[in-house]
Amino acid sequence: MKKTIGKYIMAGMVALTMTACNDSFLDRTPTNDLNDEAYWKSAADLEAYTNGIYNEAANNYNYKFMVGFHNDAWSVKVTGPYTFDAMSDNFATMDASQTWASAVAAGIENKPEEYDDPSYAGWIWGLLRRINVFMANYERATGVAEMVRNRYAGEALFFRAWFYLYMVQNYGDVPLVTRPLGTSDEDELYGERTPRKEVMKQVLEDINAACAYLPAENWGANRLTKGAALALKARIGLYEGTYRKYHNLGDEAEFLNACVSACEELMGMGYEIYNTGNPAKDYTALFTTEDLGTISEAIFYRKYESGLKRHRMCGYTVNLRNGGTKDFVDDFLCVDADGVARPVALSHDYSNDTPEEEFTNRDPRLSQTFLAPGNEAAKALFEDTNHAKQIFPRIGNMNVWPTLTGYHPIKYFIREQDKKGFNEETHDYPLFRYAEVLLNYAEAKAELGACDQAVLDKTINVLRDRVGMPHLTVNPAMDPKYAGYGISALLVEIRRERRVELSFEFLRYQDLMRWAWGDKLKERVLGIRLEDADFANPRYEGITKGGSADAGDNPVFVFKAADGKQYIDVYENTNYATARRSFDPAKDYLRPIPISVISKNPSIGQNPGWGDN
Repeated sequence: MKKTIGKYIMAGMVALTMTACNDSFLDRTPTNDLNDEAYWKSAADLEAYTNGIYNEAANNYNYKFMVGFHNDAWSVKVTGPYTFDAMSDNFATMDASQTWASAVAAGIENKPEEYDDPSYAGWIWGLLRRINVFMANYERATGVAEMVRNRYAGEALFFRAWFYLYMVQNYGDVPLVTRPLGTSDEDELYGERTPRKEVMKQVLEDINAACAYLPAENWGANRLTKGAALALKARIGLYEGTYRKYHNLGDEAEFLNACVSACEELMGMGYEIYNTGNPAKDYTALFTTEDLGTISEAIFYRKYESGLKRHRMCGYTVNLRNGGTKDFVDDFLCVDADGVARPVALSHDYSNDTPEEEFTNRDPRLSQTFLAPGNEAAKALFEDTNHAKQIFPRIGNMNVWPTLTGYHPIKYFIREQDKKGFNEETHDYPLFRYAEVLLNYAEAKAELGACDQAVLDKTINVLRDRVGMPHLTVNPAMDPKYAGYGISALLVEIRRERRVELSFEFLRYQDLMRWAWGDKLKERVLGIRLEDADFANPRYEGITKGGSADAGDNPVFVFKAADGKQYIDVYENTNYATARRSFDPAKDYLRPIPISVISKNPSIGQNPGWGDN
């Protein structure tokens, strides 16, 4: 079978008048639909209309589920891969354009006033209306072969399923609408929200139809394939199945089994984990390759090209005040002298977490995700003709590329792309990749009590082979860090693998939400180890200790752990400090409905714990 890769449509917007209802409220009165008898006749009509659906889904000012490196240079720092993980325990930021995510993580976000807040999830329904108009009209193209018509319908249903997954993840119950609404449809235009279970039932029906309609082979430039639909089905099944299990909603098996079946079908379609036999580089190659069309692991990706869509991901990797967290770094396994991979707390050989030693004998993905201070090749990425060679890590108010935590992210950094300048970077972003499919499969099988060594060997251990890590077995030792979380040691390791492999890919926050692990967001956010003597070390260029008499304007605060070691206390003396952090399980697993939405349609109602409006 030919290995196929579905790509993102980069064609221009549809050259026709689209429907109204624009991109604002579900309760806005629509105008005329595309009822012209001259339209909905040819395959070209169907293609043109669905091109518009692709482009609208990729409008990241309105929708934030198919983001990648965003629509333009500036916006990638506001709602890009790193920023989304700042909502979780993976990343921290104090950059003004990203602190909306810090507020979510700290449990202090405010209800947005407007439905289209650019840094917010959004309550925008124009994409859904486009899709529903298509579904109501595409069969009018009777001169087009049914198989061809269904391919375009598969694309529309794919995006409807993805849109509703995104809305349910953020808001829980949402209005379910599967047809274009007219002015007489007041019950739906001004009605209440639909229960979550009913919405997700429709989502599963839609993605099943998309899987049936879309072809396995490439069928046109940059169009969705069955592989992409199956990957989305697996994501939907795992998310909803585990959310129902850990939030005590019931009926989780249907969705977990849907995940398993989608993964099993995908695993027989010829996709492969990218592995050239270079453990030090193969993982990062996925994210630093100009054209993902050459990578067999990429199932569906967002294409960037000179003269069309470009971004500034690399430029905003090195010059923002943010960084990875100590909690995340500690989850990368150690590889001890006996060849066994162990958590930090159980390692026989891990003894020191100074900046240089912390990266020694660790999962190679650590030094491909964050800059290892002793890695000269990695440090060279950040050098240019305008700056002398730097000593890393760079923290506090140090000049040239300082980081908030001491852990510099490098996962997406390509020096050659950075040199292109503002809004000129063109490397692609993988929206769905085969590694996620394998991780979804392992987790769903474990949740169903059916994860044996054979499952691990064709999923997690394939990923470990890429980076030369020892294999996971079905009876690992329990990491003391997670001993009180009420799950098996095997599930701890599967979740660890997911965190390490899929960091900064828009998944960690929703993983915490579906596992009911929101309490992790209350924990103190730490950075690198920083002892009192380090404040006098020339490598840190005169940083000052927070709380001291000579702290100055940009101090670095530290926290002394129970063992006496000191670490950067990332958010101390800010709005997101440990003393101010909270997570209310009755409220914070869902986001607030924008105030203006409820003022226009009180029947929508606010989510629990967020007040009446």
